Amino acid sequence: MSEAKGGRSAQLKHTGLRPGWTTGACATAATTAAYTALLTGDFPDPVTIVLPKDQRPAFALAVEELAGDRATAGVVKDAGDDPDVTHGALVRATVRRLPPGSGVVFRAGPGVGTVTRPGLPLDVGEPAINPVPRQMMRDHIARVAADHGDTGDVEITVSVDHGEEIARSTWNPRLGILGGLSILGTTGIVVPYSCSAWIDSIRRGVDVARAAGHTHVAGCTGSTSEKTVVAEYGLPEIALLDMGDFAGAVLKYVRRHPVDRLTVCGGFAKLSKLAAGHLDLHSARSQVDKGFLAGLARQGGADASLTAEVADANTGLAALQLCAAAGVPLGDLVAVAARDQALSVLRGAPVAVDVICIDRAGTVVGRSDVR
Repeated sequence: MSEAKGGRSAQLKHTGLRPGWTTGACATAATTAAYTALLTGDFPDPVTIVLPKDQRPAFALAVEELAGDRATAGVVKDAGDDPDVTHGALVRATVRRLPPGSGVVFRAGPGVGTVTRPGLPLDVGEPAINPVPRQMMRDHIARVAADHGDTGDVEITVSVDHGEEIARSTWNPRLGILGGLSILGTTGIVVPYSCSAWIDSIRRGVDVARAAGHTHVAGCTGSTSEKTVVAEYGLPEIALLDMGDFAGAVLKYVRRHPVDRLTVCGGFAKLSKLAAGHLDLHSARSQVDKGFLAGLARQGGADASLTAEVADANTGLAALQLCAAAGVPLGDLVAVAARDQALSVLRGAPVAVDVICIDRAGTVVGRSDVR
């Protein structure tokens, strides 16, 4: 008999919600169409792209403009059933050819922000186009260039209609991303957000894993953390729980339906919220407490100057980088505190817990032992 289906894909199917596309996927589709038109004179419509997990969605074009050495294509973002503030936004990409050897250069057009403070995965002064969308666009430029005998040396300017206005409803201004939105996404897919549906899917994931005889499950905040626990422990998909922001939902259900071991894995900033006692890790309901991180850093040997720097850091990542440079193991301290919070929620249930903190690239930056 085949094993029951579990893991992320089964959870998403169970919610009954329709997924959508990230701004990064939309920008990649627009870039691909614009560059193709620049080389051939014709815009592919719809334009098909390849996402990091090999899905191949097709996007209809809302804008097609070809003039001289540049072409512009636009895609309207569909966020599916997720209440995303960028749903319906028009994402444009203008591609201009550059001299051979120039590489791929990214620019922020109207409605796309610029990084003005450290602590983000981009340098100060860079357009707020995150690393994975950048790589997606580079990959698609290379594919189109190979198909048509071009060098692939281009400038890509990404813009979002009304993006500066939309960004006021996000955390970008507080993070020092000014002038508009960020172009985001690690998988290209927007997972629909519904508290009740997603919590129900977590419960179903636990039930399926237990019924299949798995005694070690992992609550993960996203696809990168899933890859990490698979690499660390070799867990099968059925033992992976896509908890997203709902750490409390995993812990409370496992308390009533125990497994031998629970690994919690996620980004350092999100798990620092769990460490501070938050069970809902969504940015609308909890924020990284830099004062809490400063206290942990002090416990880990930080002097007064470093403690003050951590308390004033722009982001959790910036705090982590400051401590790493000084040899203070802030990642491990957060992982231990998060594990202890998890154990307090479990209230003595017979479940051993360990926590792994990662950065955006999936590198382990902190871990606890198993208790």
